[in-house]
Amino acid sequence: MMRITSILTIVLALAAVPACDLDVPDLNNPGIDQLAENPTPSAVTAACTGLVIGQRRNHAAANGYVAQLGILGREAYNFDQADPRYIGELLQGTLQGGSPFGGNFWAGPYANIRLGYTALHALDKVPEFSAEEKAGISGFIKTMIAIDLLEVINTRDENGAVIDVDHPIDAPLGPIADKAAVFTEIARLLDDGATDLSGGGMEFAFKLSSGYEGFDKPATYRQFNRAIRARVAAYQKDYATVLTALAESFIDDTATTQADLDVGVYYTYSTGAGDTTNALTNPNIYVHPSIETDEMKNGATIDKRFTAKVKMATKPGSAQGLTSMLAFTLYADPSAPVTLIDNEELILLRAEAKFFTNDVPGAVADLNIVRTVAGGLTGIVGTPTEAQFVTDLLYEREFSLLFEGHRWIDWRRFGRIDMLPKDKPDHVINVRYPIPLAECNARPGEPKCADSK
Repeated sequence: MMRITSILTIVLALAAVPACDLDVPDLNNPGIDQLAENPTPSAVTAACTGLVIGQRRNHAAANGYVAQLGILGREAYNFDQADPRYIGELLQGTLQGGSPFGGNFWAGPYANIRLGYTALHALDKVPEFSAEEKAGISGFIKTMIAIDLLEVINTRDENGAVIDVDHPIDAPLGPIADKAAVFTEIARLLDDGATDLSGGGMEFAFKLSSGYEGFDKPATYRQFNRAIRARVAAYQKDYATVLTALAESFIDDTATTQADLDVGVYYTYSTGAGDTTNALTNPNIYVHPSIETDEMKNGATIDKRFTAKVKMATKPGSAQGLTSMLAFTLYADPSAPVTLIDNEELILLRAEAKFFTNDVPGAVADLNIVRTVAGGLTGIVGTPTEAQFVTDLLYEREFSLLFEGHRWIDWRRFGRIDMLPKDKPDHVINVRYPIPLAECNARPGEPKCADSK
């Protein structure tokens, strides 16, 4: 509990420094107590900006979400000679709830979730906001809470997560809910947020970063909300809802260029004073050799996504008997953005949903939009079986969403996680993260902790 409180203070403090193109007042003075008890309009809007800053936290860190899930999903290595856990814990051993590896992606998201609920309750106490402004802020906050909770359950999977968090900080800890309940809560938050955003007026009462360009007003941000809802519904295998949500999103199946497919929302970074940089440029990060093995389709035709995102390294990387000659070009410098969700993913989500709602020709057509435009490959022909379609889908997702944090989740949700390549006989496939040790120690007798592995 003290750890969450401390991290929440850090999240609020971050809102006092420039964040890419965001500047907000110092929320640490008067602080979280005044935000909760005597909020002002500026404090609430600054909290909204703080949610944007807090949500990207370690997403692009060398030991962050994209990097760790990339290693687990055999997209990447980190050959950091100073920390053998990048291989020893992530590839060779078992994720440990007490380490900064296996214990990751819990306290940070929950700090942001806590800030979100604090801001929601503060909103009710600020009469200066119009009804439309309140609706827009509420819809934004609920969407952000849902995305943070999605990060927790994406990593914990069947180990579950806590959804009972909207209560005083000194109240008893909420139980660890199962995976289905967590996804139900995420879906509820997104749907409630979409309803609020529908009444949110023409403009938000706060500024969003440039990563939300084109999605920085209540109506267009609602399209982003629906895009995330489609992703969540796919994870739930609720494919009718995937199609419904996509119809209200920013999906564009007339895409003819990579720029058309790249339209979406991004985490942004910069080298400005006090801001966060994209650390996926770390020279210790290399491409897993299986990516090169997978990349050639249609004979000698090389997938354009591979050539656009991967290059020969200036020098080979190695550690603990592993070697790679390939480096990523995805993140060219410390200011490079990281995709949160884009049109390319939405078309692939619709392909998946169409197939599993018995529109096989439509599913193949959607796969081929991405395959031909992004990959430069010839289209798939015929009527694939379910097994073949899943193989085709996973291939397109592997290269379209390369090193964005998806492959490990995708192979798990389609029951193919054990088919990921192992580099050595003593390597393992870690399927999910454990509940962090501190959470288990605070909940003696919690069954989810006993089973967490």
